[in-house]
Amino acid sequence: MGSIETPTNPENGSGSATATVSPAGAADFYQKPHSVVNGMPPPAAEMTQIESDSLKKRRSSVLPLEVGTRVLCRWRDGKYHQVKIIERRKMQCGGPNDYEYYVHYTEFNRRLDEWVKLEQLDLDSVETVVDEKVEDKVTSLKMTRHQKRKIDETHVEGHEELDAASLREHEEFTKVKNIATIELGRYEIETWYFSPFPPEYNDSVKLYFCEFCLNFMKRKEQLQRHMRKCDLKHPPGDEIYRSGTLSMFEVDGKKNKVYGQNLCYLAKLFLDHKTLYYDVDLFLFYVLCECDDRGCHMVGYFSKEKHSEESYNLACILTLPPYQRKGYGKFLIAFSYELSKKEGKVGTPERPLSDLGLLSYRGYWTRVLLDILKKHKGNISIKELSDMTAIKAEDILTTLQSLELIQYRKGQHVICADPKVLDRHLKAAGRGGLEVDVSKLIWTPYKEQG
Repeated sequence: MGSIETPTNPENGSGSATATVSPAGAADFYQKPHSVVNGMPPPAAEMTQIESDSLKKRRSSVLPLEVGTRVLCRWRDGKYHQVKIIERRKMQCGGPNDYEYYVHYTEFNRRLDEWVKLEQLDLDSVETVVDEKVEDKVTSLKMTRHQKRKIDETHVEGHEELDAASLREHEEFTKVKNIATIELGRYEIETWYFSPFPPEYNDSVKLYFCEFCLNFMKRKEQLQRHMRKCDLKHPPGDEIYRSGTLSMFEVDGKKNKVYGQNLCYLAKLFLDHKTLYYDVDLFLFYVLCECDDRGCHMVGYFSKEKHSEESYNLACILTLPPYQRKGYGKFLIAFSYELSKKEGKVGTPERPLSDLGLLSYRGYWTRVLLDILKKHKGNISIKELSDMTAIKAEDILTTLQSLELIQYRKGQHVICADPKVLDRHLKAAGRGGLEVDVSKLIWTPYKEQG
């Protein structure tokens, strides 16, 4: 269920076709010349008044903006970017045309969608919605087959398990972020996506989380009262790993149902592509913490099914935004494979992977496999690589193929490992992040417990 690092990914906006709207009154303005006295143009003050009236007329003709409208919007970088209006809401103290607009930046990921005020929009750039089917027909005529495939892949990125109708339903249901920010420990964090909190939280823009038990409240005072009573200083469950200031806790969703559900609510604010599981009994949660004298503070987690028929060793993974770009995502992936080795199984993450999740996994698989190929003397098979790493054979094959390190000869795959090529790929894959010290892992696989 997961996303790990934060780079924004380009996203060609899909949806309705557009047609530029001419400013209202423009034709009248040019067809009816102003009065000319003795061959002289009207005074500057009169011209200013005419332009002001024209601007008001144009504004009133396009406001309020309709859902689906495309327009340029001033973003936090001070520059204007094209957006599509997803939703609108009337301002409590305002006139009939005073609305706030929820917009999607067509060149950015959905995580940057936000509410904006009218003054951030360039009304001269307004484009209105026309029939989607007309757009699809016109666009498809202009696109090459390769471009069409690229667009299609972008539209369903992270939602490959959904058919077209389900995808539309998902996007409609989750199109507007319901919670703008959360407070967790010493951090205030802007959210990325919609999360289906209970109805009583529908009017809340900000939520306050206890960083230890993950209970959430509407007001700061409620959190302060809760913290005086909460006796937890770490996630519930068993500490299975400690190395320096890092600890990993295994939380059984059946034994700690409320914690598991709260963790899912929290994670969904930063993950777009997964279904929220209310039945947490079937899952184990591995919560990574930074520890100090105040307690163990969650930085991220991954979950896995207790019994997976598809050999999934990870269902959902997240590093919280304040702790990203510190190697924790790579650590969580490596930890999931160390658990698989302890189980004596090969593992693979649950599909579909998010765009960022796939990048992280590809990086991990690349580093692990190339390190072995660099050190290994003589031939080695994909099966042997799988046994050594607990990485599923199919993931090894696709990774090596993407690096063009594998060829198909005489009915079998052959790995071509030129040392210079390996070094180049290793450099491109980047650093490996924090390492798991296996000697500090004290863990019994679930099937052997109790």
